Amino acid sequence: MRVLICPDKFAGTLSAPAAAEAVAEGWHQAKPDDETVSRPLADGGPGFVEVLAAAIEGANRLPVRTVDPLGRPVPGEVLVAGRTAYVESAQACGLHLLKEEERNPGQASSYGLGLLIAAAAEAGATEVVVGLGGSATNDAGAGMLAALGAGPVDVAGYALPYGGAALISADKLSGTPHLRPIQLVAATDVDNPLTGLHGATSVFGPQKGASREDVLRLDAALDHFAGVLERDLGVRDLRTVPGGGAAGGLGAALIALGGRVVSGIGLVTAAIGLEAELDRADLVITGEGSFDHQSLRGKVAAGVANGARDRGLACVVVAGRVETGMREAAAAGVTETHSLVEHFGSTEQALAEPARGLREIGARLAGQWSR
Repeated sequence: MRVLICPDKFAGTLSAPAAAEAVAEGWHQAKPDDETVSRPLADGGPGFVEVLAAAIEGANRLPVRTVDPLGRPVPGEVLVAGRTAYVESAQACGLHLLKEEERNPGQASSYGLGLLIAAAAEAGATEVVVGLGGSATNDAGAGMLAALGAGPVDVAGYALPYGGAALISADKLSGTPHLRPIQLVAATDVDNPLTGLHGATSVFGPQKGASREDVLRLDAALDHFAGVLERDLGVRDLRTVPGGGAAGGLGAALIALGGRVVSGIGLVTAAIGLEAELDRADLVITGEGSFDHQSLRGKVAAGVANGARDRGLACVVVAGRVETGMREAAAAGVTETHSLVEHFGSTEQALAEPARGLREIGARLAGQWSR
């Protein structure tokens, strides 16, 4: 039997390659003669650069010093493949970089992403692909723009404090972004707009630490700042463009700089040759940390399941926790789901021993599916 194992990361516990390895080890414990093929995935969020670095032959990983959402130094990197560079917003803006008590989207900044983009441009890239996802920020790219020399200022000409809350006082941008002639690409599978009921703040703000009152204030601030960006950068419809709400509004900022939006999972699957692997598979196993309603809106598991369904293949989802109904999952092409929380009987143990849980579930699946 040929089993294709292609999970996303299990956020906060396992990288995508580590998750794939654990499932494969478990399968081979039960069925050592079966063939497993691991193709770890990412959708633009954490792990984007790591997965692409393993998939793109001849690509170079360049270390870059950047800062986290609170301005503290953190390591980052730029992946260079020919004239194209890939950067991962989560390396500088990721929610995983903050302790729970530090999460505050009103103050978190995307400045560090601007440093990564500048480094990519200085490396000679003519196209910079920015993976978006897993962010702690909600500043519509204001921090990123500041790092590129075009931060927002108030009516008196003073630079605004970092974070989304201060954007309600934005009067204009301080200048023109300092970038070599490059094409920016936003890689994301989030289609939310920048503002409104389905916007960046309303949908993703609470998981970043925003209260209901914070959500209302931040959404108003982003609505105001969108008008500043439209006027100063000569663009339109930033509040409503699909993908503008990705990574706390970074999608809108990249679009305002002339960038285009592409599917993160589509870009990664093309790089690793997933379509060909699906054609050769007998069973597909995918997964992620939390399989929920957002997973069905273009994230890794849904993309893999759709491809399996089109080929008449069974697709099993293994997740840290499962929070979507089987009827919804089946409509996306999912055959069955397995949860680490259910497997262990507690969230605490699922978080403490995810690799063991995936090995055990992998062995169980082998006994169930392989003959």
